[in-house]
Amino acid sequence: MERGINTRCLHLEETEGKTDNYGALNYPIYQTATYAHAGVGKSTGYDYSRLQNPTREQLEKVVASLEGGIDAFALSSGMAAITLLMEIFKPGDHIIAEADLYGGSVRLFDNVSKKNRYEFTYLNCSRDDIEGAIKENTKAVYIETPTNPMMNVSDISKIAEIAKRHGLYLIVDNTFLSPYFQNPLKLGADIVIHSGTKFLGGHNDTLAGFIVTNNEEVQEKLRFIIKTTGAGLAPFDCWLILRGIKTLGIRMERSQENAIKIANWLKEQPVVKHVYYPGLQEHPGYEIMKKQARGFGAMLTFDVDTEAHALQILESVRMIKFAESLGGVETLITYPTTQTHADVPEEVRLKNGITPCTLRVSVGIEDIEDLLAELTEVFKGLK
Repeated sequence: MERGINTRCLHLEETEGKTDNYGALNYPIYQTATYAHAGVGKSTGYDYSRLQNPTREQLEKVVASLEGGIDAFALSSGMAAITLLMEIFKPGDHIIAEADLYGGSVRLFDNVSKKNRYEFTYLNCSRDDIEGAIKENTKAVYIETPTNPMMNVSDISKIAEIAKRHGLYLIVDNTFLSPYFQNPLKLGADIVIHSGTKFLGGHNDTLAGFIVTNNEEVQEKLRFIIKTTGAGLAPFDCWLILRGIKTLGIRMERSQENAIKIANWLKEQPVVKHVYYPGLQEHPGYEIMKKQARGFGAMLTFDVDTEAHALQILESVRMIKFAESLGGVETLITYPTTQTHADVPEEVRLKNGITPCTLRVSVGIEDIEDLLAELTEVFKGLK
């Protein structure tokens, strides 16, 4: 029987009952670039840390276990992970991508992947006709669910069925929910992406990215590409992510608990025009989330009535930090227009619903009374 996810955040089943590494409870940092051998053909299993490192290998096994994959690849950032993944495609390939993606993903696709003669069609994958956009050269569907920042929810199982009928890879960026709340591979996806900087690390102290797959062909390609391109995660950063994963479950639960309360509080504020959080029953993706995920996450987005009020909120927060990124223990508020989605063309941002009145919140683990007290004070001061 498979261990529970909180147990798998702490223990690899294959190491149970063993006292390797002198019995150390925390996996060691193997801070080495190369490895000595006893003789020709007598490798220790490691040759050079660009190819593999014991600390990175341990982290990859843990993340693969959490996502239910056959292998995971730890990269130097989330964007490094997406960049590496794009190398499994070739010039002339067509990819259907979610329109409301993280701005860095759009920047990569539009400025690097297109230069390499990849073709993209952007759709709202929660409601548009994906099957109608498939062409002879289509190779993959790339989604986020919920999306960043407008929290659109796509039906992973439904899209997986479409992808399989047409021989396409389904790629899911699972950063917003983490493996604790959602496992796309178990819903039919072929590849999962994570910015490990976010909820997996959980402390805003290191960068990391992951690709997880249950497809042997993809696994083989990525193992070759990662050792060739050299973007594997460094040992110390691997150790930090391993440490962060140990508390993934309790962090996600506490942050979600706070997020639901903040979302409901925001709904009652006169200056707030819309709250985008899939844990609200009125959210169009609420029922899909209940079906395919174990929770609703810690991310929410809201619109206020004027740009001036949006800017005043950003300048007035104190304990809550006005900062990019997400998924740490601290609550952060972000302005997508000038931060995460600044490189997305204005007409695309507006079409997706990102306006100068839009704010995104990554809810942390602080006492909810303190978070609501600060928000109350900030909103009272709006002019």
